[in-house]
Amino acid sequence: MCSRMTSGNAVAAPDPISRPAGFEGEYVALGGYPILSTDLETFSRRLLEMLESGGRQCVFFANTNFVVECRGLREVLDAPGVTIVNDGIGLDLAAMMVHRRRFRENLNGTDLIPSLCQRSHRPLRFFLLGAKPGIADAAAKTLAERYGQQVVGVCDGYGQMRAQGTQLVDTINQARPDMLLVALGNPLQERWILEHRASLDVPLAFGVGALLDFLSGNARRAPAWVQRIHMEWAFRLLHEPRRLLKRYSIDLFTFFGVCLRAQRRAVQAERAG
Repeated sequence: MCSRMTSGNAVAAPDPISRPAGFEGEYVALGGYPILSTDLETFSRRLLEMLESGGRQCVFFANTNFVVECRGLREVLDAPGVTIVNDGIGLDLAAMMVHRRRFRENLNGTDLIPSLCQRSHRPLRFFLLGAKPGIADAAAKTLAERYGQQVVGVCDGYGQMRAQGTQLVDTINQARPDMLLVALGNPLQERWILEHRASLDVPLAFGVGALLDFLSGNARRAPAWVQRIHMEWAFRLLHEPRRLLKRYSIDLFTFFGVCLRAQRRAVQAERAG
């Protein structure tokens, strides 16, 4: 069962809306997704302001895998209270190819969550959902010991999640977290958050992919200099070739195709309108 710590339904599509208010920066349309172009400092500050003011937000990180795997969720991702930010050199290349511009800064959960911890004036309350057995527990230890945060609940993405069944949302709500980190991979984490967001009593929910693996020490981040030259993908491929080879080869052609087709449809719709 999931541990609480003290101290398949279809997702309904929303009506078309304008971009959500409250976040500084421009939105870049890529692959049919509205992606916020901002920087780490600004986005961290606005999320913490939203948390303290009683707002709610679901945050997703668009890398090439997200763009390819979450195509069936594009309509519901274009909704109030949902923000997508760019993650990785692939998005920058696509933005240059389609719009002749780059994103202001690369954003990912591995940088954003520590940034929120460091900038918050109080310890944040986290609930961790997903990853293999033991990973979330180790990540919780890192959040508590290295970042001084409170982890109020942990549930792995395997036996514990299955055992919880329909009670999982109640378990999360009873823990009263400020932030829910869901690490189930694309598109499962996005679908789970979107399907349950109306029932979740959580201010900020994030689809974080491999973040818990990094926090737990189960996976290594690239050295800072590799990150600065935008080659972290190559570092990860070197260390996980079996899992990532297809993503960083064949799937890249699919990704750029998705971006180009979406842009062509947008241009045709604009001309027709």
